Formats: sequence, C-alpha cells, structure tokens
Amino acid sequence: MKTGSTNPTSFVLLLVLSLIWGSSFILIKKGLNIFSPVEVAGIRILSASLFITPMALSHLKRTKAGFYPLLLLSGLIGSFIPAILFAEAQTQLASGITGVLNSLTPLFVLLLGAMFFRQSMKIPAITGVLLCTLGTLILMAAEAPMGQVFNPFALLVVLATLMYGLNVNLLKFSLRDLSPMAIASVSLFMIGPLAAAQLWWYGHVFEKTMTTAGGPETLAYLAFLGIGGTGLALILFNRLIKLSSPLLSSSVTYFIPVVALIWGLADGEMLRIHHLGGMAAILGGVFLITRLR
Repeated sequence: MKTGSTNPTSFVLLLVLSLIWGSSFILIKKGLNIFSPVEVAGIRILSASLFITPMALSHLKRTKAGFYPLLLLSGLIGSFIPAILFAEAQTQLASGITGVLNSLTPLFVLLLGAMFFRQSMKIPAITGVLLCTLGTLILMAAEAPMGQVFNPFALLVVLATLMYGLNVNLLKFSLRDLSPMAIASVSLFMIGPLAAAQLWWYGHVFEKTMTTAGGPETLAYLAFLGIGGTGLALILFNRLIKLSSPLLSSSVTYFIPVVALIWGLADGEMLRIHHLGGMAAILGGVFLITRLR
C-alpha cells in the first residue's frame, strides 16, 4: 500500500487515537482525586512499560548498545518527565485546557529544529509561532487564580510540550536508523524501573488503593492511561504513519483538544470566550506550522 492512500483503516486509527489521547487528560484528573501527581505519573509509565516489555525484549536483541543512552534520553523527555509535569499541572489547571496546550508540540518541533538542527522557518511558520504564543498567553490569563495575572501551572504544560518537541527532533536526527517501534518499546522499557523506583520511594499506591473509596477504580483508570494512552497508542500511531500521509497523521493534533474539551465540559469544567479565543489562536498557529511550512 502506498503512503498517503485513503485507506479507511487510516481514518479509523485516527479516530481511535484522538479518543485515546484526548481522554488522557480527564483520566489524569480522575487519578488526582486519590493519588499524588508523582503517583499518577508513576502508575502511568510503569503500566505502559510492563505492557510493552514483550515487544521491547525482541528489539533489544537487535539494537546496538551505542543507541541505549539516546533511547533512555528519549524515554525521559518523551514520556517520563512530561507525565509528571502534566499531572502536577492538572492540580491547578482544567483538563480541557491542558489538552489544548498540549497542541503546542509542533511549535517546539519547529523552533528547536531551527535553533539546533538547521531547519528553515518560512513566513507562514513564523506567523504560526506568534499565534501559538498569543493563544498560550490568553489561556494562561484565562486560567489565572483570583488575584493573579496568569496561571503559572500552565508553564509546566509548556515545558512538557517543549520536551516533546526536543524528543521529535532527537528521533528525526539522532535515532533515524532505528524503527519507530524499536524506539517506542525500548525507551519505555528503559524508564519502567525508574517509574517503579519512583512509586516505591515517594508513593503509597497500595495503601491508598485499598483504604480509599473508589481506589481500585481509580487505579484501573491510570493503568488504562498507561497501557492505552501510552503503550497501545504508540503502536497505533506507528501503524497510522505507515498507512497514511504525514498530513493525515498530523491531523490528530487538532482532534485531541476537541476530545479533551468535551470530556472537561462533561465533567463540569467551564468554557469561556477567552478559552475559545486562546484555543483558536493555538490551533490556527499549529495549522500554519504543520501545513504551510
């Protein structure tokens, strides 16, 4: 099958990925009802690592040892640290707005590529950068606690998307000799022990699960977040890239915040005119960056 075909399977995968990734933010929110941000992130990453271990073991045998440090770095900046940042941010930030800010990833892919990997930036892309910046400032102001100019916890999401952007450039320029599945599985496998150590040192997951009302259900939400939102989603996204064009694959960027906002509204979160303006600016900027470069 040729890349860029309109195979119906591609659209099914796009829909499923949008639902899975767009639902990640409400699952984090539910997890924070019982667990701390460190525990939420630890459960998420450990679940994903355990799920993907069988695939990782087969790729480990064929991966040169020289790639291991870069794969560990990819796991840290592509999954481990952002998981903590997103969980911490959502202690003071609505899940739907977090989903919108997550769309900043292409912005940092472009900026870091231009700064460190000699990638060009044309006028439409520069305009997109300015729009994304404006939208982020609007959302930070709209989510500001009483008496403050902006919500500083939004900066945690911005930092997480910056790490995502750095990771994309790392994959593109330093790990391009490895298959996407090898990168995803081995990097997640390598950070699994870190998540386990994190839970052992800082967490009280077993105690909270057994003694808190709704504990087992909340743990199941977070396990699904790790298995579905991290492990399974990476497999599906790799499949989507193979079946479709880059244009269709990148469309998931626009559907994720929509799903996240729908979940947020269903959970009682408020959506004001400022939120709509910030979201429109960010998605418009991302469109210019990803489509018109």
